[in-house]
Amino acid sequence: MATRPAVPPQARGDGVIGGVRQEKKNDGADAKNRKALGDIGNLVTVRGGIDGKPPSQISRPITRSFCAQLLANAQAAAAAENNKKQACVKANGGDKPVKRVEPAKAAQKKPLPPAKPKPKEVIEISTDSDEEIWHEADDNPSQEEEEAVEKRVKDEGSSLRRKKKKNRALTSVLTARSKAACGISTKPKEQALDIDAADAGNELAAVEYVEDLYRFYKEAENENRPTDYMPLQPELNEKMRMILVDWLVEIHNKFDLMPETLYLTINIIDRFLSVKSVPRRELQLLGMAALLTASKYEEIWAPEVNDIVCISDRAYTHEQVLAMEKAILGRLEWYLTVPTHYVFLVRFIKAAVADRRLENTAHFLAELGLMNYTALSYSPSLVAASAVYAARRTLNLSPFWNGTLKLHTGYSEEQIKECAKLLVGFHSKAKDSKFQVVYRKYSSSQREAVALLSPAKPLLDEEDSGKSSSWAPSV
Repeated sequence: MATRPAVPPQARGDGVIGGVRQEKKNDGADAKNRKALGDIGNLVTVRGGIDGKPPSQISRPITRSFCAQLLANAQAAAAAENNKKQACVKANGGDKPVKRVEPAKAAQKKPLPPAKPKPKEVIEISTDSDEEIWHEADDNPSQEEEEAVEKRVKDEGSSLRRKKKKNRALTSVLTARSKAACGISTKPKEQALDIDAADAGNELAAVEYVEDLYRFYKEAENENRPTDYMPLQPELNEKMRMILVDWLVEIHNKFDLMPETLYLTINIIDRFLSVKSVPRRELQLLGMAALLTASKYEEIWAPEVNDIVCISDRAYTHEQVLAMEKAILGRLEWYLTVPTHYVFLVRFIKAAVADRRLENTAHFLAELGLMNYTALSYSPSLVAASAVYAARRTLNLSPFWNGTLKLHTGYSEEQIKECAKLLVGFHSKAKDSKFQVVYRKYSSSQREAVALLSPAKPLLDEEDSGKSSSWAPSV
């Protein structure tokens, strides 16, 4: 183990300056002027001062070159003070020659030349905010430089900062210039609105689960969709179905039932016709039993069987209605919880931030789609989204389709144009059609008379960019 070399004890009154021992007389005057031990840290204290000024304490980190400069300055100041005292004694004309006190050998030496300043090193520190912190370190700064650095540190905090310049690659610069030359501008991404923010305190709105619910509806809507059943029905055709739906819409209005009941009634009819052949004479009976079943499922106060029998002018008996209801539930396996057009329509109208006029126009177009058999080739969510889009085109609301609608519907504008054109075509023929129930319903002032609006014919004139309609459930 290495041992520390023994240092001989130093006598009091002796000082060491620059490695040379200085002997002083230990008399009473010096004992009285003896000072207490000063700071023993890494801060250098210059004793004696300069030009009669009190000693100054240097409070900065000590480097080798800076320490050598301080010692040389102190020695030069001591030598100058001794020479000044000797000159003053000669000027007073003393007879006795004054013995000149030899300065210390270290003091007689020429002062050390100031060390060459080291180049300023720049320390770069990266931060999370993509800025660079610059710190200038100099072993021999002038007083002006120190003041300038202190001022900058005080103004800007604990360090000097400057923004980091982003280096852009030449490829990105050329690409941006090419787009600008071609008139192509990069549009900022459109922010979708939070349509459920207003219902945050409404427990019935189920804001916490609404996105999951509609994600499930989109997955389940194709599980029990009606098929193209007309080829399987030897006694039925599309016109007969339209007559039945037109009559059911009128009965629905007379009983003042909920909109959900109407959409579920038509869904039950189409699903039953997809799995069982029905004779022509029982088609109205099927509609009555489907309306009764849907009313029991959706309504608080469902109409009684006798009410439905009376409104059909007693074409069927009480027992026949109940027997058909039992047959429907058996064929459908009591599966009545299905996402209809209305489930999606309510959500998409909310996403459109619709007023009453837009809301009624979308419902009008959707009910026209219910009456027409050809609209069954599209999924309920697509028909609902197309109804909202066609309503915005009818009212000439710009933009026709935005990021919020695309987010909540899951369809782009190109995907819904074909179905929207079909609904606008139904609107253009509604006035001259033989089946006027839906048209009269939405011609009243209670529903903003939206049926009287001019259909969106510019949409019909646009070229078809989508595929032809298909019965595939993936649509």
